Amino acid sequence: MTELEVVYDEFSATLKIEEVALSHLSIELGHLYMDDFKAGYGRLRELFARVRPWAQAAGDACRATWGPKARISTCFLVDDYFSPFGSPAEIVPMLQRAAHESGLTIDYLARESACARAGAVEPARLVEDRLVSEPPRQTTGARPPVTETGWLSNGQRSPHVGASLEAMETVPEWQPPRQNAVNNHSIFMDVELWDVQRGERRWSCPMLAAVWQLLRLGLLRHEGQAVATPQDRPDPLPAAWSELPPVSRLEPRARPFFAYRTFSVLDTRFLPVEHAVRTILDQVSVDPVVNGQVLARAAAEHRPLSADILTRLNYVFVEGAAAPLR
Repeated sequence: MTELEVVYDEFSATLKIEEVALSHLSIELGHLYMDDFKAGYGRLRELFARVRPWAQAAGDACRATWGPKARISTCFLVDDYFSPFGSPAEIVPMLQRAAHESGLTIDYLARESACARAGAVEPARLVEDRLVSEPPRQTTGARPPVTETGWLSNGQRSPHVGASLEAMETVPEWQPPRQNAVNNHSIFMDVELWDVQRGERRWSCPMLAAVWQLLRLGLLRHEGQAVATPQDRPDPLPAAWSELPPVSRLEPRARPFFAYRTFSVLDTRFLPVEHAVRTILDQVSVDPVVNGQVLARAAAEHRPLSADILTRLNYVFVEGAAAPLR
């Protein structure tokens, strides 16, 4: 009798990783919040009017690099996570009309809640699982992991001094926080990734925004399959956001949603949020196979990309562009 030979393989080594079509640039035309919607149709037109010159400039810069046939797609994000409002049947046609009247086209519409859950997949959990926190220098590693605390920093926090000290005990000298990759002076960042509301985890705005950037770059996979692959807009549009695909293709001939680079037009109040996003992404270990696919595709088009994903994110911050009214 021949003895059976047992072979053990790493699951990730045999898993087929899906490749996705890639545009050269993904332009985010903004976000929609409840306050903007309540302010009326004129507010929506105002938002797109502020965004249009910057979106056009980003498109021109992309074509200057990739040529007149550069693949450019646009996207728009609706906040149905922190403050759900309205319905797709009411809001989507309104957004499309306001954009068109301002000289813009929305190719894809995404739900912010899809950054937390997209069908059976939890993109935020996927990103959390790939966090590789950099241990601060001269520490024991006693600080609880980010998966327990929900907090991620880019360096060493100031040491905590207890509220009570024994009699005659020397008060420890205060120490400042210290950034890990410091350049002359520290810029220390401590980011809350999630909290717990009514017994359930609620992801923070910076964490969802970090997921959103990785989705647009086409770098997230679940069991080898791309996450939040766009689907055609349902017809008729549903009454509830939960019935809309995570990412809906509004324009049938739109260039691919996923892209080599992202460009976002945001209100100035998002500066600290995007600083936090970059702190998170700087500690995300992107799947090297997926990232390698993107790098190889760009090289084949004679425009090599850096392996550092932070170099692929671009922004312009404009006062009053797609932000809740104050």
